Amino acid sequence: MHCGHGVFPGIDADGGFAEFLKTGARAVVKLDPKTRPQDVAALADAGLTAYHAVKKAIPLLYPGTHAVVIGGGGGLGHIGIQSLKALTAADVIVVDKSEGALELAKKCGADHTVLVNGSEVAKVKEITGGSGCEAVIDFVGEGGAIENGRGMLRRAGTYYVIGYGGMINVPAIDMISQEISFVGNLVGTYNDLDELMTLTAQGRIALETRIYPLDAVNDAMDDLDHGKLHGRGIFRAVWLTRRRGALVPSGKHGLC
Repeated sequence: MHCGHGVFPGIDADGGFAEFLKTGARAVVKLDPKTRPQDVAALADAGLTAYHAVKKAIPLLYPGTHAVVIGGGGGLGHIGIQSLKALTAADVIVVDKSEGALELAKKCGADHTVLVNGSEVAKVKEITGGSGCEAVIDFVGEGGAIENGRGMLRRAGTYYVIGYGGMINVPAIDMISQEISFVGNLVGTYNDLDELMTLTAQGRIALETRIYPLDAVNDAMDDLDHGKLHGRGIFRAVWLTRRRGALVPSGKHGLC
C-alpha cells in the first residue's frame, strides 16, 4: 500500500468503470475453482481493508478478551466481524445505529450487539465487566463514533481507525498514563488478500452483497444514504462490443 511508485486506478492511472484494467501477473490472486467472481469482487477492497486491520489486532485478542466493532453492518464491518471470529479467540461486540445492521452482525458471528442510542458506552462497559475492550475496530470514524469508541477502550487498549471524516482529539497525558494507541489502516497487502481468498474458499468468510444494474446507481446511493444497504453493493455492467460501427452487448458482465 505504500510503494514509492504506486498508482491507484481511477485516481492517478486509467481505470475504474472500464472493461479492461492493465496489471501485472504478480498482482493476480488465483481463485478456488468453486469461487465465482461476484461472490468475492468486493473483498479485494472492502474485505481486504477489514482483514488487514484485524490482523494487526491479533496479538491483543487472546482468549478472554473483547473486541468492539463500530459499524458492523456495512461492506467492511461484516467482513471484519467474520475475520475476528476466524483469526482470534476474542468475544466480538458490534455497535451500530441500525437494527438491520445488528441482525447482519449476528449472522456473521457477533457475540454481542449494541444499538447506538446514547447508552452504548455504558453497555459495552457492562459486557466487559467494567474494564472496556482491548481493541476497538472503527469502520465509521465520524458522527461521534471516535469519541464513543474511545470511551469503550480499556487501559493499554488499541484503537484501529478505518473509517474517516472525524477528528482524534486525545490529551497527550491520557495516551501516556493509560498507554492507549491509535493505529491507521489503509487497504491491505497481497498476502492479506491471498489469505482472505483462502478463508472464503473454506467457507469461513462470506460477502453479503446486493447487486444493482449499472443504470440503478442512484437507487444504490439512495439505499446507502438511508441505511437500507447492508453489506456491500455491487454494480453489474453489460460490456459493449463494437460491431460494424455500432455498440452492441457482448454477452459479458463486469462487476464494480
